[in-house]
Amino acid sequence: MNFQDYTYERPEYELYKKDFLHLVDNLKKADSVETVKQTIDEVSQLTASLDTMGTLASIRNSIDTKDEFYDEEDKYWNEYSPLYQELGTTYYKAIMDSPYVDELKEFYPRTFFQNMQFELDSFDSSIIDLLQKENQLSSDYQKLIASAEIDYDDKKLTLSQFGPYLESTERDTRKSASDAQWSFFEENEAKLDELYDELVKVRDTIAKKLGYKDFVELGYVRMKRFDYDRDMVEVYRKQVLDYVVPVTQKLAKRQADRIGIEDMKHYDTSLQFLNGNPTPQGDPDYIIENGRKMYHELSGETAEFIDFMFDKNLVDLLSKEGKAGGGYCTYIPDYKSPFIFANFNGTSGDIDVLTHEAGHAFQVYQSRWIKQPEIVFPTFETCEIHSMSMEFFTYPWMELFFKEQTEKYKFNHLSGAIRFLPYGVLVDHFQHEVYENPEWTADKRKAVWRDLEKQYLPERDFSENPFLEKGTFWFRQGHIFGMPFYYIDYTLAQVCALQFWKRAIVDKDDQAWNDYLAICKAGGTQSFLETVSTAKLRSPFEEGSLEGVIKTIDEALEAVDDKAL
Repeated sequence: MNFQDYTYERPEYELYKKDFLHLVDNLKKADSVETVKQTIDEVSQLTASLDTMGTLASIRNSIDTKDEFYDEEDKYWNEYSPLYQELGTTYYKAIMDSPYVDELKEFYPRTFFQNMQFELDSFDSSIIDLLQKENQLSSDYQKLIASAEIDYDDKKLTLSQFGPYLESTERDTRKSASDAQWSFFEENEAKLDELYDELVKVRDTIAKKLGYKDFVELGYVRMKRFDYDRDMVEVYRKQVLDYVVPVTQKLAKRQADRIGIEDMKHYDTSLQFLNGNPTPQGDPDYIIENGRKMYHELSGETAEFIDFMFDKNLVDLLSKEGKAGGGYCTYIPDYKSPFIFANFNGTSGDIDVLTHEAGHAFQVYQSRWIKQPEIVFPTFETCEIHSMSMEFFTYPWMELFFKEQTEKYKFNHLSGAIRFLPYGVLVDHFQHEVYENPEWTADKRKAVWRDLEKQYLPERDFSENPFLEKGTFWFRQGHIFGMPFYYIDYTLAQVCALQFWKRAIVDKDDQAWNDYLAICKAGGTQSFLETVSTAKLRSPFEEGSLEGVIKTIDEALEAVDDKAL
C-alpha cells in the first residue's frame, strides 16, 4: 500500500474506552506474569491503532491546512487527546501496581517503565481542560504561520518560500526579502504575544496543579529526561559559551571578509559566499533520484529503507500554498511506516532535509521490531543524534547533489553545525527564564530574549530593524510555542553527531557506522546517556567534553581557504 491508500477513520472514544478499560481490568485480574505480558501486547496493538489515526490526521492536516475535513479532525484530536491520555494513565498505573512488576522489569526495557512513570507524573484528570486549551493554542500558532501569504517579487509567498531570496547575492534583495518576511510577524505581533502569553500561563497553571514548582520541572518530565536535570544543562550551556561562541565569532568575521561587508546586518547572515551559497544542482526529481542512489551505496540497510520510503510515497517534500511550515519525521504504527514532511525551496536545506529527516526515519525503520509504541522512538535528544549524524555519514555522496560546489557545501554545513549551537542553547535558556517567571509581560520577555541573544550571538546586528531589535526573533521558532523545551535537544545531539563526524570523516573509523546502526536499532529501549555510551561517544554534560571536538572542527575549518570556494 502507498501512503495515499492508508485509511483514516476517526476513533469512537466511548468504544475505544470500553475496549481499553476491559484490557486494563484483565491486567489487574491477571493470575500470572504471562497473562500480564499477553495483555500488554494487546494494549500495545490497540494503542498503536489509535496512534495511527492521530498521526494520519496530523500529517494530512499539515500537508494542507486548508483541507476542511482534516481541519475538523485536528480539532477533534486537540479535544480528545487528553482524554485518551487519561486512559493511558489507568493502564500505566495498573502495570506499576501489578504484583508482577518486578518480573516485568526483567523482561521489558527499563525505559518502558521510566516512560510510564513520567506519564503518570505529568498527568491528572483535573488538568484535561487545560491540556485541551494548550493543544488548541499550539494549533492556532501553526495555522497563523501557515496562513502567511506575503506579496513579494510579484508573487504571494509562504514563509518557507523566502529561502532563496534571503540567500541572494544582491544585498538589496536580502534586505527587502527579510523586511517582507518580518512584516508578517510585525503585523501579527499582538496575536503572537497574546498566544504565547496564554500558553505560558496555561502551562504554569498545569505545572502547579500537578504539584511542581514551575513549568520547567514539568517540562523536563514531559520531555522524558530520564538521566539529566536543569543543573546538568546549565553546565552544558556554559561550555557552549566558553568553547563554541569564540569559534562562532571567528566564523562570523570570516564570513564578513568573504562577502566583503564590514557592517554585517541581520539580513546578511544567510549569505555565506559572495558567489552565492551552495545550492542543489538539480530539481526535486534529480534530488530524489540521487538520494536513492546515495542510500543504496551507503549500506544494505539504508538501501532497503529508502526504497520503502520512496516506493510507498512516504515523503512529501515540496512547498505549496496552505502547507504547514518546517519539516518533520513521524511514524505510522499500523503500517510500520516512517513519514517525512518537508518544504523544498531550492536551497542546500533541501539536501539537509533528505539526510536529517531520513536519519530519523531510518532509525524508526530499524526500530520497528519494538512492540511497545511508547519506545519505538527514543526521547527527543536521542532522536536528533540519529538525524544529525546521518547528515555527516552522507558527506561522501554530497558531490551527487552539489557537483563543483561540494567543498563549499561541506564548509558551509560543518561551520553551520557550529554556528547553530549557540542559537539552540539560547532558545533553551530563554524558555527557562520565561517559565521561571510566568508573570512577565510580553515586553519583558522580548527584552530578556534580546539580552540573551547578545550573549550567545553577539554578532547579530538588528539596528536596521527596530522590530527585531526589541527581541522578537523567537516569534518564528515554532518549538517555543508548540513543543516547550524541545530545542536544546538539537544541540546536545549535534555535539554527539560532531563526534561521529570526527570518527567517520576525519579518523576514517569504520566502526563508527556500526555504532550508529546499533543505536538506531536500539530505538527507545535506551535513555539518552545510555545511547551515548552505546555509540561510544562522550556525554555533552561532562566538563570539557566539548573542548576537544570543537578544537578539531576549528582546525579543520581554519585549514580551508574559504575565499576560494
